[in-house]
Amino acid sequence: MGNPGAVGPIGPVGPQGPQGVAGDINGVAASGDLSGTYPGPVVAKLQTKPIDPIAPVLNDVLRFNGVSWAPSAIGGGGFVLPFNANENNPGTLFSINNNGDGTSIEGSNATTTSSIASIRGIVSNTSPGGFSSAIRGINNGTGGLGIGVWGSQAGSGWGVYGVTPSGLGVYGNASGNGTGVYANSNTGTGLTATSNNGIPANIAIFNNANINNALNVSTLGNGTAINVSSSGSGKGVFSSTGSGFAVHGVTSEQISAGIFGDNNGAGEAVVGRTTSDIAGAVVGRNDGGGYGVRGFIATNTSGNGIGVFGQVGLNNSTGRGGRFENVNQTNTAGNTLEVETNSNGNIPDNTQGNASSFLVNNTNSVSAAVRGEVKTIFGNFGAAGLFGISSGTGGFAGLFHASNPAGNGPALVSLADGNGNAITANAEKLGNGVETSVNGTGNALYAWVPTFATGRAGRFNIFNEDNTSDVITVTTAGNGIAGNFKVDRTTGTSPAVKGEVNSIFSNFGTAGIYGLSSGTGGFAGLFHASNPAGNGPALIAIADGNGNGVTANASNSGDGVETTADGSGNALFAWTPNFSNGRAARLVNFNDGNINPVLTVEQHSNGNIAVFKSGNPGTVNVARINAAGRGFFNGGTQTGGADIAESFETIGLTSSYEPGDILIISTTKDRAVEKSATPYSSLVAGVYATKPGVLLTEEHIDSDLKGQIPMGVIGVLPTKVCLEGGAISRGDLLVTSSIPGVAMKADPDKVKIGQVLGKALEGYDNQGINKIKVLVSIK
Repeated sequence: MGNPGAVGPIGPVGPQGPQGVAGDINGVAASGDLSGTYPGPVVAKLQTKPIDPIAPVLNDVLRFNGVSWAPSAIGGGGFVLPFNANENNPGTLFSINNNGDGTSIEGSNATTTSSIASIRGIVSNTSPGGFSSAIRGINNGTGGLGIGVWGSQAGSGWGVYGVTPSGLGVYGNASGNGTGVYANSNTGTGLTATSNNGIPANIAIFNNANINNALNVSTLGNGTAINVSSSGSGKGVFSSTGSGFAVHGVTSEQISAGIFGDNNGAGEAVVGRTTSDIAGAVVGRNDGGGYGVRGFIATNTSGNGIGVFGQVGLNNSTGRGGRFENVNQTNTAGNTLEVETNSNGNIPDNTQGNASSFLVNNTNSVSAAVRGEVKTIFGNFGAAGLFGISSGTGGFAGLFHASNPAGNGPALVSLADGNGNAITANAEKLGNGVETSVNGTGNALYAWVPTFATGRAGRFNIFNEDNTSDVITVTTAGNGIAGNFKVDRTTGTSPAVKGEVNSIFSNFGTAGIYGLSSGTGGFAGLFHASNPAGNGPALIAIADGNGNGVTANASNSGDGVETTADGSGNALFAWTPNFSNGRAARLVNFNDGNINPVLTVEQHSNGNIAVFKSGNPGTVNVARINAAGRGFFNGGTQTGGADIAESFETIGLTSSYEPGDILIISTTKDRAVEKSATPYSSLVAGVYATKPGVLLTEEHIDSDLKGQIPMGVIGVLPTKVCLEGGAISRGDLLVTSSIPGVAMKADPDKVKIGQVLGKALEGYDNQGINKIKVLVSIK
């Protein structure tokens, strides 16, 4: 390159000079040769550029092939274009400095040919030094709006385009807190990375101590922050990490989700996979009060959807389909697993519409459909392997149904290997603690003790002293036995039924065994010694205290006790042992109004009605009554009372008579008496007996003697007396007086045969009428 000459004053650019000849500047030829030693056409013109739009000041600019050059940089020499030069100089070969507002270097190209460049920089050496650049833009400005390199394109092409076979097409670096590459678009795509055979984009952090995010994506709009689509069989998003999270999604809205997966082709929306023996393929964690994992069916109404599906056994895998744990011993606020449904249930098909359903679908399996286990030392309410609650007004807390009609397995098996109960049932109100029923021929309740056990087959207790309900009630509407008890052991000494009552009272029903017959027939109790060769009694009643061995009562017309003997034994055998001081029998009537006989003995043959024996061992007959009613007494007879009376009818009502009245023979009726009413009556017959020792009558012994009174005819009788005949002394003769039914002292000089009633055994000297004892003997 030759040394250009000095440039003279620049005026308006004149016409371009011929090839190899510099044109004039403002009509003045340049003092330097612009062509120098570089042949070829030179397009050079000098243009002015306004600097200030208010007060324009023209700045001289020299422009070569569309590139503006300040004349001061050119000096006095000139260029001949095309311009090529080869230099070996460590300094800057070409430098243009513009202290004004214009562009230092500008290249333009108006051709329509493809792959042209307005300005091109080439590093021609194939092994340049590191960080060599074909074009480098430097902006020494420290503000926030400076640009090192700016590429723009007016159409749909590329503002900046970088290409490399194996390096970096475009590399941006921020040595401080800036951004290495910044992509922005108002309405289009800020950054697009594509690759035909490689990786479209690679984002990495190579500093182990860097805790910043490798990629930040944010949006203020309602669109998707990251949208990944794949039409092949590859992964839409693949994330791998060491000890961190491969994928971590966060949201602060309740209606949103940290990670949300969709599958519109009937596959899984989210799949977690792991080969760990201790960790989960999918883990839902909630550090608040919500749920860790939630599965739900949003819109499907076919009834086939599943909110959460846990499965094991695929590809012969083993393990659990689901597991729920609470590893915090102090966590008592929530349940480890809760299943809830608002369904109305499915009455035709009870396998559907349930809150949960468990099925072992293997006919050869010995697995449990549901297994509940609790390990605790306490027996508090709720500490149960399986806890069922029915909180409504109906329903069952538990239902066990062996539904196969050909099945032989029980609907419920309850075993207790320890000291607790196999089943404990309680009803708080009116329900039953346990209700069992049978539709076939089996037992509604079958309790048994195996051959090696020593426990009871059943026990029933009431511990509430105020409870008046039955301990056990057994009823049947059939002809079977309501309760059947048997000691099936020929050498056994235990009772088939033992009833015991521990009470200080003897109220009705307070009994060890209480039998009741509430119908018009039947027996309240039946004891049958059914073995003809047996010698044991059908019933033994023993009272070790002061009570009766047997107390029997018939409230109506039945007998208190009825006994029969089909053989040669006694229908009733009452005896006292040789050490006893009691009676063999006692018959009492305590009702004053009961006129029935205390004892009735019937004889339907010619045998004796009664035989009485005495002596030891009691084989000597001392009295008997034969079939005709005649009594035979070896030692004579003795009766109570002090008189002999005869039963007579009365004139008038018997209620107008009373003991002690003097009676005379009636003259108006045969075999009748009435009160005396005249003195010294020869019709005197006797006295109304107070307590006759012997009562004679012509009536049958079954007659109740209604309308008759007992009249004492001999003996000592209380007799009414008065002082009409004077004071009475012992031994005085007594006759009738003028007072009806009253006797008086007789005057021996007036007495005639048949008028004397008897002799006084007591004296009497009182006014009025009273009774004294009289030895009655009519004379």
